[in-house]
Amino acid sequence: MAFSPLQSKTLHHNRSLSLPCKSDPSISQFNEKLSAVVRDSEASFSSLNNRLNNLKNLYTETDDLLMLPHIQQECEEKWVDQILDGYISLLDACTTVKDLVSNTKQDLQELLSSLRRSKDLDHGVRCYLSSRRKSKKIIQKCLKDLRSNFTSSIINASSETTGVASTLKETELAAVTVFESLLSYLNGAKIQAKRSGWSIVSKMMQSKKVVSENEGANVNEFEKIDSLLQTSVESEQVEEITTHLKGMVSSIQSLEEELESLFRQLIRSRVSLLNILNH
Repeated sequence: MAFSPLQSKTLHHNRSLSLPCKSDPSISQFNEKLSAVVRDSEASFSSLNNRLNNLKNLYTETDDLLMLPHIQQECEEKWVDQILDGYISLLDACTTVKDLVSNTKQDLQELLSSLRRSKDLDHGVRCYLSSRRKSKKIIQKCLKDLRSNFTSSIINASSETTGVASTLKETELAAVTVFESLLSYLNGAKIQAKRSGWSIVSKMMQSKKVVSENEGANVNEFEKIDSLLQTSVESEQVEEITTHLKGMVSSIQSLEEELESLFRQLIRSRVSLLNILNH
């Protein structure tokens, strides 16, 4: 499950996103919310769920921004086309993340079934751990592809970019960081993006505090369950692990729903920008 669609739809890096510098209250308010999404790096299901929801709301607000007459006057084909390509890349990334989340939920559900059938417990645990190892390799590859495919996008969004073009590009980069955080969490790692990419995003967002200092206080649910299963599971542990897994499955279901909602909003936002370009 690779990011081949992302690689085939790269951004047109030879184009510029330059616009006249101007201070727009509506964009300034939007950027405040955007910065909050980027700064939020708490490692938990609930935090990731909230970030996906907030990201979807940001894209809803971009549609509202694009309806403003003075914003539409800024829309130029040379940068709108680049933003449209970015939407395609995000849709590809969102689809891949959704697939990985669904596969993870399926693995947990199969483990739950094994726990209910005590005679198949050892076999079920071995199958789950084997599947987790394969999933981690896929997730790590997807993280690498995600970072590499959007790195040039980060670099090309220069400090000269202003107005709605900059806002749309920064929202795209915020989406990438949320996807990266989610994949890292599924992988059983504490959420912390690579410093190199984050430092550039931080400058663009005019915020130096990107990664929370107290994120280590959170325990990764996947890391916890993987650790429990590495040793022989005793009969008295089955109920505890079963309860924990049920909670994880429920949380992953919520993530699936938020990702689907975000996916649909990305499509709507791209259509809105296309409509402006065609009128």
